[in-house]
Amino acid sequence: MPTTDALVVLTTVATTDEALALVRALLDRRLIACGTLLPGARSLYRWKDQIADETEVVVLLKTRGARVDALTAAFGELHPYKVPELLALPVTAGADKYLGWIDKETSLALV
Repeated sequence: MPTTDALVVLTTVATTDEALALVRALLDRRLIACGTLLPGARSLYRWKDQIADETEVVVLLKTRGARVDALTAAFGELHPYKVPELLALPVTAGADKYLGWIDKETSLALV
């Protein structure tokens, strides 16, 4: 099994338009190879001593570990939330061609 530094990064935003804007900006900077939008999520969380119950769009971002620092910095600039979710989950295996594509698409990151 080939080793990889591929990651799936999870985030959420309030609307599909916000998700599209974020993913396109990250693609333009080559910080991600792909962003998958999953609208219709419902998130319950504690915020400012209240329980929030919000509809959100889950966004799955495919990238590499080498891009996480730049991706984190870009979230500070581009993400609409004050405290954006950014959870990087390691990929332990995958199709060689797909992993190679992620690597290729994020190798020329514009930082």
